[in-house]
Amino acid sequence: MSTRELAKLPFSVLDLATVVEGKTIADTFKNSVELAQHTEKLGYMRYWLAEHHNMISVASSATSVLIGHIAGHTNTIRVGSGGIMLPNHSPLIVAEQFGTLATLYPDRIDLGLGRAPGTDQLTSMEIRGERFAAPHHFPQDVMKLQRYLSSTNSHSKVRAIPGEGTEVPIWILGSSTESAHLAASYGLPYAFASHFAPTYFLEALQLYKQNFRPSAVLKEPYVISCVNVIAAPTDEEAEYLSTSLKQLFMGIVTGKRRLLQPPVATMDDIWDPMEEQAVNQMLAVAFIGGPATLATQMRSFLAQTQIDEVMVTSHIYDHEARLRSYQLFAEVLKKG
Repeated sequence: MSTRELAKLPFSVLDLATVVEGKTIADTFKNSVELAQHTEKLGYMRYWLAEHHNMISVASSATSVLIGHIAGHTNTIRVGSGGIMLPNHSPLIVAEQFGTLATLYPDRIDLGLGRAPGTDQLTSMEIRGERFAAPHHFPQDVMKLQRYLSSTNSHSKVRAIPGEGTEVPIWILGSSTESAHLAASYGLPYAFASHFAPTYFLEALQLYKQNFRPSAVLKEPYVISCVNVIAAPTDEEAEYLSTSLKQLFMGIVTGKRRLLQPPVATMDDIWDPMEEQAVNQMLAVAFIGGPATLATQMRSFLAQTQIDEVMVTSHIYDHEARLRSYQLFAEVLKKG
């Protein structure tokens, strides 16, 4: 793909409603609204929130509630889930919730679906109860959800009211090749979690495109890659800011999760070589630097992957620096 086409790449936001050290969850929600309004003005296409549970640094557990909050404070940007962990919920309830959102905010709601629990096994058992085997029913539950949201379900004994006829766009989310096969077989758009699980990204991308079957909702494959971005005026500042992200990922690697920490001058005293290697593997699809560096990285990434859209998540401790990062990244893409 040529440099000229980089300027045509749609760009979006993934917000985990990250709680930073020294701030409250209420601060997090306020900052999310400000970020959504900021990115809407910058031309970002979507603003997605992700379902996670029992994580002290992630406040987006009531995902559909936050989606409504963000949609209510914006005007044009599409708002959705990246994603709803469908095995945690009844398809009918999800259809009713997102049907309500789509009725309140027409043509602005997306429904991204994942199969993972979005949490640890013990919490997953608390959420799912007797439905603990629900992940095995994920393909069938996606079909149920499609049916509930369609106008063709109007004569069924079980209907989603509201929801029926809203045809909320459904996306399959994934971090493995299995999700790629499902998205391809159903003819649905596909969003890959390359921001934390890049290992199978290129393989899943190829499988999805090779096996895609056109459907009533999508004629050609469509792929979003979610990536980490830390943009700053200089490479040095971006590297400094990225140490908050690296500390966050180190918490995932070690199982010692903390609130998002302030940046540090060096990570040498924080991680050992094995932890550093594990974090860097998770950050294989991360763009960290000033505008010139980001432009070079993005041109290479786009040429390699041929993705249709990029979705940005930026774990930056300082809120103003985070707003600036999204602005700098948008400017890089627009210039091509």
